Amino acid sequence: MNGHVEEMFTGHQIVRAFGREGKSIDQFNKINEKLYHSAWRGQFNSGIIMPLMQFISNIGYVFVSVIGGILVTKKSIEIGDVQAFIQYSRQFTHPIMQAANIANIIQSTVASAERVFELLDELEEIPDKEDAKVIKDPKGEVKFENVKFGYKEDLVLIEKMNIDVKQGQTIAIVGPTGAGKTTLVNLLMRFYEINDGKITVDGVEIREMKRGDLRSLFGMVLQDTWLFNGTIRDNIAYGREGATEEEIVRAARAAHADHFIRTLPDGYNTILNEEASNISQGQKQLLTIARAILADPAILILDEATSNVDTRTELLIQKAMKALMKGRTSFVIAHRLSTIRDADLILVMNNGSVIEKGSHNDLLAKRGFYADLYNSQFAGANPEKEAV
Repeated sequence: MNGHVEEMFTGHQIVRAFGREGKSIDQFNKINEKLYHSAWRGQFNSGIIMPLMQFISNIGYVFVSVIGGILVTKKSIEIGDVQAFIQYSRQFTHPIMQAANIANIIQSTVASAERVFELLDELEEIPDKEDAKVIKDPKGEVKFENVKFGYKEDLVLIEKMNIDVKQGQTIAIVGPTGAGKTTLVNLLMRFYEINDGKITVDGVEIREMKRGDLRSLFGMVLQDTWLFNGTIRDNIAYGREGATEEEIVRAARAAHADHFIRTLPDGYNTILNEEASNISQGQKQLLTIARAILADPAILILDEATSNVDTRTELLIQKAMKALMKGRTSFVIAHRLSTIRDADLILVMNNGSVIEKGSHNDLLAKRGFYADLYNSQFAGANPEKEAV
């Protein structure tokens, strides 16, 4: 029930926009009714156990007293023996009554334990090697050699993937939704372990490095913006520890975020709330780009980095990105293919495999999957030509 309430509260704008208030209330009532009956049965069962145990204990007391009284009158036992039996029966039933008293707590404990052990039974993350290698002066050369990966063992998503990326190259990764573009980036940063093959950075296999050292080589700008509760200055400075005020402002200017920041009442000291809902989605994107610029990484990963900004700002950011990507290896995931024409190498992915690779002009000349994908962007733009 708490989960339903949280979900409806978080997405209340969507609920109201689609007129689902009544449906949400009906669902809440069903869950609440189910909880009510479950809680009522649990309370009743736990509440009746204690009186029942007391009743059984009292029956035992009466039984010992009656039988003991009869035996005493027949001189078979002494009155002290009856007193001893009564004391023993009390001592026997006391711990049972205590256990019965916490029966409801035991039920809750068992339910919680199931969740705890379900978590403990999950496969552990492979620990980093103690003699892990460190890349002191990263160049940004990345190589995939016969990489095989699947989120489940019986469902292979990527098989025999081979990619060779040289220092300073811009690699664009394109393909339809679900082709495995983001998965490739996740494997590169070792968020998932590959099933077979190897991935190397500057000739060092990523499994030979500590995860923290590996990920410090990358700067990421994702389609889903992530900002934490704090000032705009702190959010940009998150990209590099110990960044100065000048460096933060310079990064914001490079991302074309400085202007909108200064228009805010508190400027760089503006505090973002937990969901950063006090600034627009496009402004959030600009701040994440500024954060990546400040980090100054050896390898850049841009996953639809300009998807939430307007066309004019997108052009400005692309100029800033070109300056940022100069001399460093960059992986650009894009759906709008017009944004990656100048990439050194374009990888066309479909169903987890690289089916085409080459420059923009070379791939268009092949008239293959990429050409169809690229031309589909302009379908309907010229009805007469399309009709022909």
